[in-house]
Amino acid sequence: MNLSVIGTGYVGLVAATCFAEMGNDVICMDNSPEILEKLKKSIVPIYEPGLDIIFQRNIEKKRLSFTGELIDAVLNSDIIFYCLPTPQGGDGSADLRFVLGVADETGKILKENNDNNYKIIVNKSTVPVGTGQKVKKVIESHGVKNFDIVSNPEFQREGFAVEDFMKPDRIVIGSSSKKALSVMKDLYVPFVRQGNPIFEMDLESAEVTKYASNSYLAMRITFMNEIANFCEKVGANVDMVRRGIASDNRIGKRFLFPGIGYGGSCFPKDVKALIKTSSEFKSEMTILKQVDIVNSKQKLVLIGKILEHFKNYIKNKHFAVWGLSFKPNTDDMREAASIVNINKLIEHGATVSAYDPAAMEVAKSIFKDSIVYAENQYDALKDADALLIFTEWNEFRYPDFNKIRSSLKNPLIFDGRNIYDLEKMEELGFCYYSIGRKTIEK
Repeated sequence: MNLSVIGTGYVGLVAATCFAEMGNDVICMDNSPEILEKLKKSIVPIYEPGLDIIFQRNIEKKRLSFTGELIDAVLNSDIIFYCLPTPQGGDGSADLRFVLGVADETGKILKENNDNNYKIIVNKSTVPVGTGQKVKKVIESHGVKNFDIVSNPEFQREGFAVEDFMKPDRIVIGSSSKKALSVMKDLYVPFVRQGNPIFEMDLESAEVTKYASNSYLAMRITFMNEIANFCEKVGANVDMVRRGIASDNRIGKRFLFPGIGYGGSCFPKDVKALIKTSSEFKSEMTILKQVDIVNSKQKLVLIGKILEHFKNYIKNKHFAVWGLSFKPNTDDMREAASIVNINKLIEHGATVSAYDPAAMEVAKSIFKDSIVYAENQYDALKDADALLIFTEWNEFRYPDFNKIRSSLKNPLIFDGRNIYDLEKMEELGFCYYSIGRKTIEK
């Protein structure tokens, strides 16, 4: 099939590349000259494990091409995917100016070029319920008729996006058009050869499904964080509690690991957007409001422990930070706990040296010269008063503890992701703070 993908961020570039991998001809359109230059030089502009291999392969096969002109993408494709940003507005709502702006331009292009060929416009961006109908009206306002609107939300995890796209748990397709549903199903059949379902539904149900999924997962994480905080107060161990409840097959094991809150481009924004939309429709999401409040507080739990340990005075203290991205296997720092924590440390007069396997360049654009950027995880430790762990990268899980001890002024670790065993830390003689477990004191 001839496809175009408008927007080459985490969602768009992965989708375009994976569709090309299945034999489709895909045009990627982006209005950023910097991103477009990288793409045309066969450089992947995002950090996503495994993407570079199939990206290069499909460029060589000439199934993947790039343009900065929307007209090229619209006129030369049968299915047009909108993978556009929907940033959070000041009131918590999703800002649809990019989606509706491209829809307006799409309508103009089709009308001005007398293109009456059937087109399917697919919203793959995460958008509030009702957006599909808005896109339809915008395009129709130009007198364009031979098209259908589809909602096709993505469920990819950053760091595992290629795997999730190529072998999805499920595909969700929403449209009022049987023709569009049939075409979209044919497009996705090669991705579900093992029998995973393709769910066909109406437009509005597909739009709600995406928000409901992300909000539920955010709620699970937040619930576990509250349980972890409670465990500390009563002397329980959240690791044992987690194992105990995860063994219940009605609950399951995933998204039950406590820590310093969720972040990223999806959960925070989608929770707030669903809260806002529910308010507009006078169907308040009371639980989600609390999820949002609790998560904001949870991001600063570790700072509370640091201040308590140092008797509320950390001026001129120096801290080593391991992990800056909101989760492992990505360079994405949107809504990352590291940002609010490092800013708090700086506010209190402390200094920071930080290391992340992927997010260093992104961090430099955020913190500028307010922190020191280490070449590796051990360089960050030099003369630090404590080590702070904000992201659970694999390379942090089994470090050289002797090197940590010899580099730090004191054998002191504040672990926001619970990556070390309590007995091991006690045996090694570290003072060790974590989430929902007892503190190991020297």
